[in-house]
Amino acid sequence: VQLVESGGGLVQAGGSLRLSCVASGNTFSIVAMGWYRQAPGKQRELVAVMPGGGGITNYADSVKGRFSISRDNAKNTMYLQMNSLKPEDTAVYYCNVETYGLRGSIDYWGKGTLVTVSS
Repeated sequence: VQLVESGGGLVQAGGSLRLSCVASGNTFSIVAMGWYRQAPGKQRELVAVMPGGGGITNYADSVKGRFSISRDNAKNTMYLQMNSLKPEDTAVYYCNVETYGLRGSIDYWGKGTLVTVSS
């Protein structure tokens, strides 16, 4: 599976951005998908995740009520709508999918897109 993120950039605090992640390849084996982020000097952390077949989504406490994860199956695209952005949301955001097949569970990652929130 290949993943390509887009939509990052510089935004003022309180603003919004929408990230996109286009998946290609063996997408029918995806069992979960989500967004992670890594701020400078910090470990990568989960932002939002959803099952591959749709259903209940989970969010980090720090983004609940502000971020929303969604998908468009027809376009093989996952989105992260980010509203009311804060400077602490500044990070590289990564798209992740988990697949399951004959070789078991495999994680795939995009290269990331930088989000910078100015105060």
